Amino acid sequence: MTDAGGNAITYVHAPEQRRYEIRDGAELAGFTQYRLPDDVHVDFVHTEVDDKYAGQGLAGGVVEFALADVRAQGKRIIAHCPYVARWITKHNEYDDITDPVT
Repeated sequence: MTDAGGNAITYVHAPEQRRYEIRDGAELAGFTQYRLPDDVHVDFVHTEVDDKYAGQGLAGGVVEFALADVRAQGKRIIAHCPYVARWITKHNEYDDITDPVT
């Protein structure tokens, strides 16, 4: 994917900051933050995209990237983040690894 200026947009996992990032070259364009409440779950707590990148579908892209990575790790999802929770309701392919918020 590229931004309006033709730069490559990438999604990366930054485990040291406990987030999945949206990168426009070296620039941080947004992220979805998580916490690790136990050895089994990844709890998504916040998602944001810089206003400069709004309306390009990047929040959905980083969430999809993050959830696919969680699945690949054999872990389960908890979504305290309202954006992630709403995204999951529209993408039932993650229902099998999503646990309710308690």
